Amino acid sequence: MRFYIVRHGMARSKEENPERPLNEQGIRDTKKISEFLKPLKLSVEVIYHSGKARARETAEIVAECVESVQGVKERDGINPDDQVKKFAKEIDKSDKDIMIAGHQPFLGRLVSYLITGDQDEEVTTIALSGVVCFERDQDGRWLLQWMVIPEILK
Repeated sequence: MRFYIVRHGMARSKEENPERPLNEQGIRDTKKISEFLKPLKLSVEVIYHSGKARARETAEIVAECVESVQGVKERDGINPDDQVKKFAKEIDKSDKDIMIAGHQPFLGRLVSYLITGDQDEEVTTIALSGVVCFERDQDGRWLLQWMVIPEILK
């Protein structure tokens, strides 16, 4: 099973728009990442997002280049300050590839938890519009396969 984590793109400030949708740079960077993913022909069961405008828009842009059986869906439990253990246990039980579009600090804590078992053992920060791919091995461990950020793409 593979698990993909996508951090939302750059968003407008609260002063510009309290809903904080993606700004032009966030849209461009997320499209750049999506175009990188397209030739990989990724297929997932579902693309979850937190429900916040910036995460929803990021998920929708990525869904244009990633096949998803159930499409893009909002879900609870993946907001910025949510606890990661409950969600991590859910993906541990799944045998389907899943993608989520979300936020820091939740995503960083989730990555730490998957790699070390400790959400507070910081191992990385995911850049805006960045994507991280994990694969679960036969022993149930999550192994980092790759990470890509917009800055390294042409």
